[in-house]
Amino acid sequence: MRCCAQGIPRCADCGGVIKPSVVLYGEPCDPYAHTGACREIARCDTLIVAGTSLTVEPAASCLSYFRGRTLAVVNREETSADARATLVLREDVADALGALQVR
Repeated sequence: MRCCAQGIPRCADCGGVIKPSVVLYGEPCDPYAHTGACREIARCDTLIVAGTSLTVEPAASCLSYFRGRTLAVVNREETSADARATLVLREDVADALGALQVR
C-alpha cells in the first residue's frame, strides 16, 4: 500500500482507493445491506441503539421496522426514539457499553 500526496491510501497494484468496509458520511448505503439490516431489526426482540442521533438517513428510518419488546437507547443527547424506548441512558457510548460485564 502506498499513499498519494493528499494522504488517500491507494493499492500499489491497481491504484484503487483503499478504504474500510463502512459507509462514510455522504456516501450511499448499499441497498442490499440496508434491506438486510431492516429485515433483521424487524425480527429481533431486543434492540440497542447506541451512539447515534438518529437524524441521518437511511439508517434513521431502519428503527421504524423494530417491533420487539425491548428498545434501549444509549446516547449523550436526546433522540427521536427516546419516547418509545424501554431504557434510555444519557451516557457516552464507550463508558456505558464498557461498563457491561459478560458472564
